[in-house]
Amino acid sequence: MFSALDSAHMARALQLAARGRYTAHPNPMVGCVIATNDEIVGEGWHESTGEAHAEVNALRQAGDRARGATAYVTLEPCAHHGKTPPCVDALVEARVARVVSAMQDPFGEVDGRGLARLEEAGISTAVGLMEDAAVALNEGFLSRVTRGRPFVRLKIAASIDGAIAMESGESRWITGPEARGDVQRLRARSGAIMTGIGTVLADDPSLNVRSADIDTRGRQPLRVLLDSRLQTPAGARMLTLPGETLICCTSGHDATALCGAGADVMEFSADDGLVDAGAVLSELAARGVNDLLVEAGPGVAGHLLEKDVVDELVIYQSPHIMGSSTRGMFRTPSWTALADRRALDIVDVRRVGADTRVTARIKS
Repeated sequence: MFSALDSAHMARALQLAARGRYTAHPNPMVGCVIATNDEIVGEGWHESTGEAHAEVNALRQAGDRARGATAYVTLEPCAHHGKTPPCVDALVEARVARVVSAMQDPFGEVDGRGLARLEEAGISTAVGLMEDAAVALNEGFLSRVTRGRPFVRLKIAASIDGAIAMESGESRWITGPEARGDVQRLRARSGAIMTGIGTVLADDPSLNVRSADIDTRGRQPLRVLLDSRLQTPAGARMLTLPGETLICCTSGHDATALCGAGADVMEFSADDGLVDAGAVLSELAARGVNDLLVEAGPGVAGHLLEKDVVDELVIYQSPHIMGSSTRGMFRTPSWTALADRRALDIVDVRRVGADTRVTARIKS
């Protein structure tokens, strides 16, 4: 069904799509290649929400050479009016002969309609080329659309013996500057960053993207704070920085001072006295958050693991031993037997400076 040349052009389209990793949010990352046989006549990717989609950018570059060509797109072309017109209209108007899509778009207003519109216009379509790579590229978007919650990525910095801080709370710095720079890239690709009130009271974190080497076009991830009893100081550092902060609490607390300081305070139902994490994830999806990065202490990290809402762990391990007077990665009081353990699938291990980054998925 697909030739080696088709695969080469789609691989290029996937490379282009990845260029939007820091700027396309909350839209999916999409790349497009317009080609006639082995000649590429147009390339494009979705650079930023509200701006032209990948297909339109590629068609602009191709001009009249798009007629009779094949368009390779990493996600089914949209068939609805959003912030921009439907991409299928642009493809039909350009009179391409064939459209190859890596995957169908599960978003309700598309979901096969784009491909059907193209077929109705006499354009040949094919779907499924390099689909696994396309799915991996937009796991967050697909999670939001199909599961109603963001893809949850839990980041941990620890010693090689699994400690995240000394018993006193001292933790700066466990990992090196290269690992901390890598975390900046994780933040930049996320729609939101979550922490707990314990981390705020202990460290007063910024939870922002502050690397000059990362172009987010000024976008800062939404800062999300789980604060069941609303203990956040009105003078918290994150409330003074560009970007928005959502503080999630249970009912019955006075939010006047925090709202006056610029926070968005929202009440959620209680789950054993704590903010219902599942309800918070649903709210984040409603706000368009695709990828959620969790940077929190053992309480919040363990709670999310207990609730089975963590999709991926990114653990930075530093090559030193901190000993026994330390704090561990996770606090999971409901796990009391060996049978409660969670099996992991290690998907990537690599050096980042002197540290080791381990990426793992929770096995279902």
